[in-house]
Amino acid sequence: MATTIDDGKLKKMLKAAMIEVLEERRDLVKDIVEEALEDIALARAIEEGVGTDSVSRDAVFAILENAQ
Repeated sequence: MATTIDDGKLKKMLKAAMIEVLEERRDLVKDIVEEALEDIALARAIEEGVGTDSVSRDAVFAILENAQ
C-alpha cells in the first residue's frame, strides 16, 4: 500500500525541517556559508590571475616565507 502526501503538506514539512536544521545546527550552516565564500574567493582569484604572467614555484614560496 502506497502512502501519498499532497504537495502543500510536503512543502510545509520540508520548510519545518529546514527551519529546525537552521535553528539547531547553526554550526553546519556557518561551515557551509564559509566554504561557499572561500570557493567564490578562489574562483575570483583564479579568474583574475588568468590574464597575468606566470611565476615560478620558488618565487611564490619566497613571497609566502617572507610574509610570515
